[in-house]
Amino acid sequence: QVQLVQSGGGSVQAGGSLRLSCAVFGHIYGTYCMGWFRQAPGKEREEVAFIDSDGSATCADFVKGRFTISRDNAKNTLYLQMNSLKPEDTGTYFCALGFFLKCGGTAVETYNYRGQGTQVAVSS
Repeated sequence: QVQLVQSGGGSVQAGGSLRLSCAVFGHIYGTYCMGWFRQAPGKEREEVAFIDSDGSATCADFVKGRFTISRDNAKNTLYLQMNSLKPEDTGTYFCALGFFLKCGGTAVETYNYRGQGTQVAVSS
């Protein structure tokens, strides 16, 4: 049984930083990619960042230069470092793991596993 357990998040003022973690428990076989998504109340879900199976990382344009996605294979953990946070970054963030070579543009429903979600609130 594979589980993705998230930690981090919370409340911060605009301009602040937070780091989200997504620990993968269980055995993973084969190639996979991982991504971060977010959803704000009344808004559509957004793909924030992803790391493909070859390790290449991509962040969405609206967070580029502020957010960094990384993965520590030794710890089986995915991270999202969020700097220069803005009120519009507020939402529920969740990680996902999919047995694909490349994640970009993949609907979260297609992923094989998802984290439980964590709240991020940025005040102005």
